Amino acid sequence: MKNNLFTLFTRLLITLVLLMAVFAAAGCDNNKAGERKEVDNQNEIASFAIADPTGDWGFPSPYAHYSRGPGYVRMSFIFDTLIWKDDKGFIPALAEKWEYLPEENAYVFNLRQNATWHDGKSFTANDVVFTYNYMQDHPYQWVDLEALQSVEALDDYRVKVVLAKPYAPFLDYVGGTLPILPEHIWKNVPEPWQFREKEALVGTGPFKLADYNKEQGTYRYEAFDEYYLGKPKVRELKFVKISSEMTAHALRQKQVDLARVPPELAEDLNAEGFTILTGSHDWVAKLMLNHQKEPLSKKELRWALAYAVDRQALVDTVLRGHGIPAGPGLVPSDNEWYNAGLDGSYPTDPAKTEELLAGLGYTKNGDYYEKDGRTLELELLVSSGGSATFPRERVGEMIKSQLEQHGIKVNMRSLEAKTLDNRVAKWQFDMALSGHGGLGGDPKILNRVITGSGFNSARYTQDQELNQALQKQLAATDPDERLKLVGRIQEVHAEALPCLPLYHPTWYYAHSGKAHIYYTFRGVAIGVPIPMNKMSFVR
Repeated sequence: MKNNLFTLFTRLLITLVLLMAVFAAAGCDNNKAGERKEVDNQNEIASFAIADPTGDWGFPSPYAHYSRGPGYVRMSFIFDTLIWKDDKGFIPALAEKWEYLPEENAYVFNLRQNATWHDGKSFTANDVVFTYNYMQDHPYQWVDLEALQSVEALDDYRVKVVLAKPYAPFLDYVGGTLPILPEHIWKNVPEPWQFREKEALVGTGPFKLADYNKEQGTYRYEAFDEYYLGKPKVRELKFVKISSEMTAHALRQKQVDLARVPPELAEDLNAEGFTILTGSHDWVAKLMLNHQKEPLSKKELRWALAYAVDRQALVDTVLRGHGIPAGPGLVPSDNEWYNAGLDGSYPTDPAKTEELLAGLGYTKNGDYYEKDGRTLELELLVSSGGSATFPRERVGEMIKSQLEQHGIKVNMRSLEAKTLDNRVAKWQFDMALSGHGGLGGDPKILNRVITGSGFNSARYTQDQELNQALQKQLAATDPDERLKLVGRIQEVHAEALPCLPLYHPTWYYAHSGKAHIYYTFRGVAIGVPIPMNKMSFVR
């Protein structure tokens, strides 16, 4: 009996030990799962805020955003392209892989089969074909499709794009910039520029627009959990309007996580634990010149201005040394495409200005030059506001002072930025301060800002050699040949001088370190030189 009881007790004890082991193991598994969940939660970022001194950059649909880099960036969070770029180069987006067929001068894109639109509809090759055709009929401000011959769907998830001629910038300027539209929505939109309904914001991108306040200049995005690359790690992304003077305070108070900061504060913020990013000099401040009318239609007068404006003084005074003077070929000196043969062009030289004006028939009468009894007088338009690296009115005052010291009378007028752009677009100006990025991207940017039709462009088409060189460089698929052509473009531009590049600022961005922020290889899309790549907020 005792043996039986002992045996029974032993069996119960063994069973209890085994059960305890099972529960212990289960407890360990639960703890590990809890740890993994905690790690996952740590990887998620509940909210990420970005400061912007301007605020409103337009309704963030492809056709309604303002035609500058920040406007495109705000749209890009919602709409994806076939391919994209990170800090190293091209990466897959809606196309998981692609190849070039030289014998056909065509690209074949293999599309993702798990991508969906924000309204739940499936993304297919038909959407790509529709977008390319639609944008040929309704040109999108950022993409030129003149090289496109045809686009066809090979099946539901393969697209062939055939080009009518060799086109070196295709991947940058089309494949990586053109936002793909949902056919089921846009096929019924005859006027895309006026389309502001909520359906206009249905994309395949990692974020959906939750709120946009034009008056306050704020944008709020929420993560699209069905995104084909996985749930974005940033759950909410916000843009808030904060003046340049207040960005450092906003960072320190944790009101924002990313902001461009004044150069003199970058070192202090870095010491306080913020990450500081500096990029290449891909943005240019320039003096737009109305070469369509007298007296600026004479290139000798434009040369006279170039010899009168002290660009190094602008860098030293306005930027406190945080930048580099711009050369007359537009391309910055730290760029791989820069023509070093232009070093030292148009040094500040009062004697040269005097010689050129005398050659045009001007004589000095008191403080100013005159001709036929009329004072040489030019209007300079500047926009109000600005930033630490482009305080427009201050730059305008310096240029006015420099030109007047050389006998050229200047009347400066301050306008709202969009009004200034509109005046320039309509040729209703003499001189105007402007600026743009993109110079670090594909050199097609030179076509856009020299002969293009936008308000950032000089729209200078009078020089046939320049026109031909610009077209040839687009077709030059051999890198060495293209480098020579781009070098020649800079030389001819420097000689014609349809606009006067002033300086390239050094930008400093500070961020909290919550996300992996970086400058995109050759800039976002066609070359936007700001570190706000949507992939920073996805992975």
